[in-house]
Amino acid sequence: MQSISPTRHTPLQGWLEYIEGAHAQAIELGLERVQWVKRTLGIKQDVPVIIVGGTNGKGSICAMLERILHCAGYRVGLYTSPHLLDYNERVRIDGDPASDVQLCESFARVEEARGDTHLTYFEFGTLAAWQAFSMAGADVVIMEVGLGGRLDAVNTFDADCAIVASIDFDHMDYLGETREAIGFEKAGIFRPGRPAIVGDAQPPHSLLDHARSIDADLQEMGKDFGYTAERGQWAYWGRRGRRGGLAYPALRGAVQLANASTAIAGLEALVDRLPVSMQDVRRGLIEVELPGRFQVLPGRPTVVLDVAHNPQAAGVLADNLGGMAFHPETWAVIGMLADKDIAKVAERVRGRIDHWFVAGLPGPRGATAEALARILADCGLHVEACFDSPANAYRAAREEAGENDRIVAFGSFLTVADVLRTIDDERKRRTT
Repeated sequence: MQSISPTRHTPLQGWLEYIEGAHAQAIELGLERVQWVKRTLGIKQDVPVIIVGGTNGKGSICAMLERILHCAGYRVGLYTSPHLLDYNERVRIDGDPASDVQLCESFARVEEARGDTHLTYFEFGTLAAWQAFSMAGADVVIMEVGLGGRLDAVNTFDADCAIVASIDFDHMDYLGETREAIGFEKAGIFRPGRPAIVGDAQPPHSLLDHARSIDADLQEMGKDFGYTAERGQWAYWGRRGRRGGLAYPALRGAVQLANASTAIAGLEALVDRLPVSMQDVRRGLIEVELPGRFQVLPGRPTVVLDVAHNPQAAGVLADNLGGMAFHPETWAVIGMLADKDIAKVAERVRGRIDHWFVAGLPGPRGATAEALARILADCGLHVEACFDSPANAYRAAREEAGENDRIVAFGSFLTVADVLRTIDDERKRRTT
């Protein structure tokens, strides 16, 4: 651990380097250390808190909640992870990323309070996010669980409404190797007597059993709320009735109707504290944005960016690709972390990909291009080329793809971020 702490005047990058090296482990589940620092900071929950967990879909649900509440006139604090390009993306205040000054001031307050208590990068960031929201006078706070739920730093805060999106296999070294084990960990964000919204149509029994055992106000997709898709529009139904004539969410993919329904159910559960009109809901769903989640960029060839990094998310990506207009050839730019189920991810999308360009990712968890290529070859897939970075793989795909083809960059936040930077750099060069 570094001996000299940064100050409020230290640039944000200096703070990020400091907190990244402040703990020997990148991940250490448990709440005791975070709770101690939280008490020292004197944190009090005096605004409604919505906590969102799950394997896939939680980012979309958070984005929808934020936009709808923003349209309703609330000053919203949103904490999510990981980020794509800038750390500021993780802490959003009133619809915009927090400034460097806001983040550095928040980090400094956490550093002063923690004393000799070691905090991981995520734990430090979680407490700092709350400090930023508090200083900015947020009316409502939305927090996305980082890993699991029960022992995640976000769970040191009590959810006035807890939402669990879909549940699938991911982070099994920490959460368990069965959906039942994973479901129990996700259920840890539920609170007695408070809304527990389940957006998975077939949730593990452990998730439901825990909610019932603590007498949470359980609401299940398909039983207490849901949706019906209609031509050109859709309808939501829940405890407060049916709402028809809704425009499809701006986020692409059929799965977004389930995410939107889950978000609306959460808002309806808090209607006494956070009233929103259906006009706010309609506008919020139309305006919502979330980079890297089946993001289709304008231009030719078509470029699709998706952070899908587990089998369930890859299956959704495959379905979404199947719903697009015809493209003669599809070129994959794939880079993944070594601890992910690479083979199953590849199996889910193989029918939608014609050419495979594999890229190595940096860091101790990143799979090398050669290791990734071997796994794909074992799946019977032909890898056309290996690259040392997603950026170089993307550049090569651009050279090979026809103007009517499509390039799909996926497999990790790191993959999408590297490709996004490359595209942004190319645009800047064209305009200067």
